[in-house]
Amino acid sequence: MLGEVAEFPVGGGASQERTRQIEALRRRIAAVPSRGEVSRPTPVSEPVEVASQGVLPVPAPLADLLPHGGLVRGSVVSVSGAASLLLGVLASVTSSGGNAAVIGQRRLGLLAAAEMGARLQRLAVIPDPGPDPVEVAAVLLDGMDLVVLGLGGNSVPPSRARAVAARARSKGAVLIVTDGQWEGAQIRLEAQVSGYEGVDGPGLGRLCGTRLSVRAHGRAFPLRTTQVDVCAERSKVLWESGNPRRIGGDAGRGQVAQ
Repeated sequence: MLGEVAEFPVGGGASQERTRQIEALRRRIAAVPSRGEVSRPTPVSEPVEVASQGVLPVPAPLADLLPHGGLVRGSVVSVSGAASLLLGVLASVTSSGGNAAVIGQRRLGLLAAAEMGARLQRLAVIPDPGPDPVEVAAVLLDGMDLVVLGLGGNSVPPSRARAVAARARSKGAVLIVTDGQWEGAQIRLEAQVSGYEGVDGPGLGRLCGTRLSVRAHGRAFPLRTTQVDVCAERSKVLWESGNPRRIGGDAGRGQVAQ
């Protein structure tokens, strides 16, 4: 197991020190149980479904947007917009027995992820990956079902993007890229907040839900959109679906507002 929200320190520094850190990270990843395996007997209530699937699960309202009902292993996915989208994916993967890592996301809402059902013991966080986060992501693809890479507004050269994508394919992992430019992603998921539930006025009521407008498009399927309600219910956050809608041609393919 990864341990309680394992945080792997991989910062900057001299090249020799960084090489040592990367090698230490490789050893730690090699010690992670194989995808879908656990290092202790698994209770009936703890599903271990991810290893037997060709796709990683996503929240149910998002599954209708995707051709295979989830994120296909070996693919690269670009995610932008509202953070709830990314948190929901992390929750779905880890709650289904998968291991995930998040790189370069200093403001990741771990509490919100846990409320959506994330198993934090299956989540590794590297808030400061140093000068080369892409290298760190390539290492983590060896042992994780899902790797989330925050690019910090940078653009990855196409040749390097292709090399890392090939590694994801060979390892059967999914790479999600955010906050930057990555050419060649098979799927692009974009979300923006389009409304709130439970707000009665200034100083009145309580925010109990957020409505997201979610768009998905990729190489092999046309643009699809849906409305998703992310609703707080006691100590849990639930995802409730609208009906996905397909849009012909290139209409509406503009970047979602942040």
